[in-house]
Amino acid sequence: MVRKKYTWKQLVVGGGLIILFLGNLTFYIWYQSESIRLGYKIHELEMKVEQLKEEIKRLETKKESLLSLERIDRIAREELNLQDPKPEQIIFENQVSQ
Repeated sequence: MVRKKYTWKQLVVGGGLIILFLGNLTFYIWYQSESIRLGYKIHELEMKVEQLKEEIKRLETKKESLLSLERIDRIAREELNLQDPKPEQIIFENQVSQ
């Protein structure tokens, strides 16, 4: 059996092609893994946004309940012992229009 001998130029071209192929394969695998990682990160951030939106709704509801006029009136009357003003305590300002 006769063994074919490769020239130096053929070996360099073959080695270059192998290196180029391996580089492309490495880049492709890295690109796919980054795409998957970013997909997971996006999903995680979308879930966090949804949780924050729910928290905002909950806090707005709590704010509305804390600022309700009935609650403020009850606290003013029961805890602060405030009363409605008597008619003699009400002062009207005369506004002169020019």
